[in-house]
Amino acid sequence: MPIDAAKAMAAEPRTGEIAWKQKDVQLYHLGIGAGVPATDPDELRYTLESRLHVLPSFATVAGAGSPGVISGLSMPGIDVDLARVLHGGQSLTLHRPIPAEGTATATSRIAAVYDKGKAAVLVMRTEVADAEGPLWTNDAQIFVRGEGGWGGDRGPSVRLEPPAGEPDKVVERPIHEDQALLYRLSGDYNPLHADPEFAKLAGFERPILHGLCTYGMTLKAVVDTLLGGDVSRVRSYATRFAGVVYPGETLRVRMWRGEGAVRVAVNAVERDDAAVLADTVVEHS
Repeated sequence: MPIDAAKAMAAEPRTGEIAWKQKDVQLYHLGIGAGVPATDPDELRYTLESRLHVLPSFATVAGAGSPGVISGLSMPGIDVDLARVLHGGQSLTLHRPIPAEGTATATSRIAAVYDKGKAAVLVMRTEVADAEGPLWTNDAQIFVRGEGGWGGDRGPSVRLEPPAGEPDKVVERPIHEDQALLYRLSGDYNPLHADPEFAKLAGFERPILHGLCTYGMTLKAVVDTLLGGDVSRVRSYATRFAGVVYPGETLRVRMWRGEGAVRVAVNAVERDDAAVLADTVVEHS
């Protein structure tokens, strides 16, 4: 069996140093659509080094690109075909605001392996700390088609009850044709997002946008719309990737205010409001 759950869970954590500069943060922000309009003061805090604030979802690429997915596939006990892999979900917990430049230690391990019958789900946990203490914890849920059925634990359900009533805010965010090509420069070079032939082998009509790019675009929309542009208010952010997005499409982001949290649903406008992100929650101060 390509996935040995016991071996994967028992493996020693991997620890390594990561570092990032202001230009890495700026490139990430540009990759998720920041900087439009270029002279807007609200956008300059994402693009201009003298005003730079770090959107918390930068944690998913800091120092390593897409460590939760790509690194997870090279852990002991994991040997799967990349074309069968999808990013199933992502959760992020912030322990304090992320500095615009930094050096930290990242410790990664397989925290869980679930048997969903026709697929397996790996949970890759990455904990990051610097000299001052913990910074963030990332959990990536890695969905591997065709690798389930060994009789293992199915794991918890991540489905939430839909938000009640009409959303408090609805915004639309366009995705540029070259956005996946720009976003991948932050480190996730999976050919699924750039190579048409590879995308067809994976079952898609053309390259798709990185799920984590949609993830970042959505958090930016919430911060800018409901949190006054204050990135330091974000405490945690979790989502389930419910469908793909193609460059050139438009995201419709619906938001519901709650007590210390915002519920979010994201859909693709041009494909009859097809679900993109579901079970999405941003917890905040």
